[in-house]
Order: sequence, then C-alpha cells, then structure tokens
Amino acid sequence: MRHYMNLDLSPFRVIESGEKTIELRLNDEKRRALKVGDEIEFSCAGVGYTLIATVKELHRFTGFKELFAAMPLEKCGYKGREKEADPDDMLKYYTEENIKKYGALGIELENVKVCL
Repeated sequence: MRHYMNLDLSPFRVIESGEKTIELRLNDEKRRALKVGDEIEFSCAGVGYTLIATVKELHRFTGFKELFAAMPLEKCGYKGREKEADPDDMLKYYTEENIKKYGALGIELENVKVCL
C-alpha cells in the first residue's frame, strides 16, 4: 500500500541524501494504517519531484520524549546536532494534547528513490 506525506524542505533533503532514515510523526489514525513493507511518497512544495521509501520498521512510543530517549537521533535528522535535539521541537508540528492522545511514531525507512 502507498501512503502520502508532506515534508518541509530540510527533512525532505536529508531523507533524499540518506542521512535521515527515521521520520518522526504523531501516531494518529493516518499513521496507524502504516505497515512494514508499505511505501510512503513524500512531497515537498516547490521541489518538483517526490521521494518514495519503503517502511522498514515502526517504532511506537507514548510521546516524543520517550522516542528521543530511545532512538538514534542522528538517524532522525539530527546528525552532528544530537546534543541540540529536543522533543519540544515536535511542538512546531503537533499540540501537546495530540501528542498525549496519540503518542509518537518513528518510521524507519529504506530504499528511498526519487520519483520524477
């Protein structure tokens, strides 16, 4: 099954480069439909192409604090900035209420390809 997600430019580029192999998301209804082996098509406004990746593993947590404590942060897009990594970074995207309600998800990716 293929799923569709949007990314800001910076995370799009580090997934494309292969440096970021774990995408962080709220574990809401949309993400609960993900299964290992599914594909995700990532788009980014203004780029002109998408990325398609295969879901290698799903890592579920009660919140981003637990996720940040357990996951390798360099693979989550913080390479070289692991000491700066802060679970509160995710409040840019999600409310505290939704994080408590749904929890957090680390989507481990493999086989990232550019799709023109």
